[in-house]
Amino acid sequence: MPDLDADILFFYRASHPFSNFYPSKFVADGLLFHWAEQYIMYRKALHFDDTASAQKIMQAYSPADCKKLGRRVRGFDEASWVLVREQVAFDTVLLKFQHNRKLRDVLLQTGAALLVEAAPSDRIWGIGFSEQDALAYRFQWGENLLGKALMRVRDELRD
Repeated sequence: MPDLDADILFFYRASHPFSNFYPSKFVADGLLFHWAEQYIMYRKALHFDDTASAQKIMQAYSPADCKKLGRRVRGFDEASWVLVREQVAFDTVLLKFQHNRKLRDVLLQTGAALLVEAAPSDRIWGIGFSEQDALAYRFQWGENLLGKALMRVRDELRD
């Protein structure tokens, strides 16, 4: 349940630094990633031993292409992905903000605000509502996995 007293910072568009579509280069597993979305979909493909999809994801020209390729991962099993996706989200966000000082500073400047991906069509990574509708439906929010990962990373970077 959302904290009713917390300041809330909503984000959604690819132009926002907290978006997985925001351009943010980092190196992981000896590879250069251009967006957080690329790393998440790469890890998803590897989790299901789909190296062909992982290679295609690495060659993608946009985060939207990465997302599309991630939806086509062979052998995908929702129950298996649910067990690892929060850790994948945390690992991804940590890499993104460790590798870019300016982005890290933006994240740390959010203080104790509740970070919320106001993605109207995504109740897993976001809340399933637009920023305009979010407060009216606060007790019906989705999981907000990206927002939670951002807050965990913010806490980790402060320590």
